[in-house]
Amino acid sequence: MPNIIPPGCRLGWKLLLLTTALNFPLAARADNPIGQIKSETGAVSAERAGKHIDLHVGDRVFRSDVVITAAHSSVGVTFSDNSLLALGSFSRLSLDQFRFDTTTHDGAFDVSLHRGTLAVKSGQIVKQSPEAMRVRTRVAVLGVRGTEFVVRADDGEGQ
Repeated sequence: MPNIIPPGCRLGWKLLLLTTALNFPLAARADNPIGQIKSETGAVSAERAGKHIDLHVGDRVFRSDVVITAAHSSVGVTFSDNSLLALGSFSRLSLDQFRFDTTTHDGAFDVSLHRGTLAVKSGQIVKQSPEAMRVRTRVAVLGVRGTEFVVRADDGEGQ
């Protein structure tokens, strides 16, 4: 088989292949889990990439997941910075942003509570940067300052 790449271009092709290969791990990092289901009762699920997935203890959650609980259901999630989030019945929570550096503890953690009840105990991200965690509801944005709190949100349609 004849060599179709001219001799002067071989180095360019090798650099292109190397650059492409090095970028694959960066793309994969966006799909890394950010937390794990530690407790669940009743029906707990996630909307992920347009699919509906049932969640159980030990399952991972990912950035951009929407975690949903049904009637008489709850879920507890531990995140990689040791933040703890618990959702009560009829809740819907979007995991909007999660970035955490395990060395420096720098990061950002944003969630949106569309409906239901959310209890939070902040982790290492907030200890490093007190303004780095936000919880959004339909009517307010809460800045977490290294504390524990509970918030309830109504989606405006009743429950």
